[in-house]
Amino acid sequence: MADVTKPTFLVDATSDPVAIRIEGRASFQNSACLNDFFNELIGRGKTRFVMDFANCTSMDSTFLGVLAGLALQLRKQTPPGSLVLCRLGARNLELVRNLGLHRLLTVDTETADVELKTSTALPPCGDKSELESARLVLAAHENLVAADEENRAKFEDVLTFLKNRVSQG
Repeated sequence: MADVTKPTFLVDATSDPVAIRIEGRASFQNSACLNDFFNELIGRGKTRFVMDFANCTSMDSTFLGVLAGLALQLRKQTPPGSLVLCRLGARNLELVRNLGLHRLLTVDTETADVELKTSTALPPCGDKSELESARLVLAAHENLVAADEENRAKFEDVLTFLKNRVSQG
């Protein structure tokens, strides 16, 4: 298992579906890299993704908002793409359901393992400016509201703060 202080996404971008295994904490600190990875692969025509959460120690709302954004983007593809989350622990499954993401993507509670034929670690995020980071976190939280309008009340203060920060440049 990867060092928890250095969360890692192990990926097999050549498989179909694209396989991603989370090692450690999935948070705002490493969500930008994953978001860039998803956008790059969708740009190359990949529309099917499976994520293994067996070694995911925790997730924050920014990471979940990135997943919501991906799921929303995949739904717009023709034919629609798919995002499958598997081997979610009880706490992570509860987070996904509490934010309504299970209605946007597939939660697979049956899969024993996600096979990564060739796995490479997603490179660490390059240094993003504070403004770029604020934009990503804002977009992620807006995705959570798009996923389920009930999330607006949960993240109202965060959204207001981030909109102010982004508008100040």
